[in-house]
Amino acid sequence: MQTSLSRKFGIEYPIFGFTPSEHVAAAISRAGGLGVLGCVRFNDPEELDAVLTWMDENTDGKPYGVDVVMPAKVPTEGTAVDLDKLIPPEHRAFVDRTLDELGVPPLSGDIAEAGGVLGWLHSVARSHVEVALAHRPALIANALGSPPKDVIDLAHEKGVPVAALAGAVEHAKRHVENGVDIVIAQGYEAGGHTGEIASMVLWPEIVDALGDSAAVLAAGGVGSGRQVAAALALGASGVWMGSYWLTTSEYKLGAAAHGPSSIQRALLGASSADTVRSRIYSGKPARLLKTKWTEAWSKPEAPEPLPMPLQNILVNEAHQRMSAADDPEAVAMPVGQVVGRMNEIRPVGEVMAELVQGYDEAVDRLNEAR
Repeated sequence: MQTSLSRKFGIEYPIFGFTPSEHVAAAISRAGGLGVLGCVRFNDPEELDAVLTWMDENTDGKPYGVDVVMPAKVPTEGTAVDLDKLIPPEHRAFVDRTLDELGVPPLSGDIAEAGGVLGWLHSVARSHVEVALAHRPALIANALGSPPKDVIDLAHEKGVPVAALAGAVEHAKRHVENGVDIVIAQGYEAGGHTGEIASMVLWPEIVDALGDSAAVLAAGGVGSGRQVAAALALGASGVWMGSYWLTTSEYKLGAAAHGPSSIQRALLGASSADTVRSRIYSGKPARLLKTKWTEAWSKPEAPEPLPMPLQNILVNEAHQRMSAADDPEAVAMPVGQVVGRMNEIRPVGEVMAELVQGYDEAVDRLNEAR
């Protein structure tokens, strides 16, 4: 399973794995793909620096990437305390009332309350780029489109290619015009921030529109070797997978003391129909696992979600409380429709081996059909 892009990065398979977990990202790289660490959860640049130092030391010298969230437009800047003042009281009241109705207890004294995820802010995302470039990333990806030109130029000066997600052809073309090297064509099925065009339509559209001007990674709904083969058959140079790594054994964020976390238990029990696209997570449309929390926000009496980054600051404590409560029916988690295939906890290496085997079997079937 080799493409020009996998050869360019010096990886065994053209499988790019996005994850907020450094342990999962490192395992993906060690298994032959390119692990990409999501940086948005790091409010403190020093914490990100320490994690990337750990990545440098635990990837066996193999390449890895980082993913930042750098919106083209943000409503305001400031600290979490400053932004906190902009949140309407009725939104706070709704969140408090919903948590009470769901039976979610307050945080215990030994769990620190963070002031919201500031990685959505442009200035914080810039600090993520600066910290990352002091290490050895093989790729910088931006989850919300093209980074500013000076950020692209800075990465290129360091010899680091830049990728950007696109949900439509016009977005992909604009990314390339701005200097982006790799376009991640993310279909409607994907978890997190996503557009409205399905993968099977979007992938070849973007491949055809860009031609040789940029490589294309296929994202949205990939969870098997057959789907990797389909992506390459449609002209992509590789795949970008995010949701599928959430149920790997290396994923420890929000982990319970024994066994899978409440979020992982919720994912294991979900079908491909159990997701919803909503602005309640970050303020921008994102696909989430359908739970009692998302259902509460869909009721007529629920307020409209706030713009980024205010919505995340509003719900941050609620997310922590639900995670600590250990109730899989009341969690907040971005995930794609591929969740229906995520039915057991397995090591990253085993997942990767299955992807490669499934790809080989699919290619063999196609060869027999000639």
